[in-house]
Amino acid sequence: MEWQMNVLRAIAEIRNPVLDVFFGAITYLGSEIGLIVVALIFFWCIDKRQGYYLFTVGFVGTILNQFLKLSFRVDRPWVYDPSFEAVESAKADAGGFSFPSGHTQSSVGLFGGIARTNEKKWVRYACLAPCILVPFSRMYLGVHTPMDVGVSILIALILVFALHPLVMRAWEKPKHMAILLGTCTLLSLAFLLYVELFPFPKGMDTHNMASGKKNAYTLFGTLLGLCVVYLLDARYLHFDTRATVLGQTVKLVIGAAIVFAIKTFAKAPLTALLGADIERSVRYFLLVLFAGGIWPLVFPYLSKLGKKEEKETV
Repeated sequence: MEWQMNVLRAIAEIRNPVLDVFFGAITYLGSEIGLIVVALIFFWCIDKRQGYYLFTVGFVGTILNQFLKLSFRVDRPWVYDPSFEAVESAKADAGGFSFPSGHTQSSVGLFGGIARTNEKKWVRYACLAPCILVPFSRMYLGVHTPMDVGVSILIALILVFALHPLVMRAWEKPKHMAILLGTCTLLSLAFLLYVELFPFPKGMDTHNMASGKKNAYTLFGTLLGLCVVYLLDARYLHFDTRATVLGQTVKLVIGAAIVFAIKTFAKAPLTALLGADIERSVRYFLLVLFAGGIWPLVFPYLSKLGKKEEKETV
């Protein structure tokens, strides 16, 4: 561990206000908000099959990541060594234990997955940047060690390449795709039961335990919602991602605004009604249900926006 702290101290030597802001912004590419936005772009506007592939990589990776965090229970760098100072603004978003890095795994899984499914070289090179910068940002900010980010990169890359042929083949047969998503949901349920029933040490930090529990309920609600959404689309909706530039813009901006409104404003009433844990499952279930089962109902109308103007231009 000491050699890893020495690496972090060496990186900390180059800190300055400009780089603090830069890497503080870059690290959000691996945050929940960044992932939701990119996932919605693919799911609504580009290719549903790629969207489900990226979702699968992300969710399986997150389940594994959270399981490892609670199993190894490695302290954050500034907790392990109180003399080490992380960038203060980054601590608020550094929930749970340190090993492995969730931001790193999410960003490498997402952008690595995009690169895996795209043949354009410029897209692949563009995706390479966050796969490098986000992991480095976690060390620059002082919230993760080299081991944290290194293992996360490895896990993410394994999932990117291992799950791609699996999802592509499953997509051709709705029953197989439903089984795949159902399996992911069962994995999330298994993790939730692990969090609730495993006899963790009595002296375990309550903040880290709460973070693990929060993520367990979030994952279960999200994956359950994704299963329902897939079945609705496969049997009834069959929504098309194609639209005019204006239609795609309206689809994304208004749809994302509603998604984040559900995420933000449904929390208080659901917590009062159901309690802090179950509300997360219900809230993220509703969020996914809206994104994949309700909002696509307006896509046929949005796809027509701007068509007259495009024809006149041609």
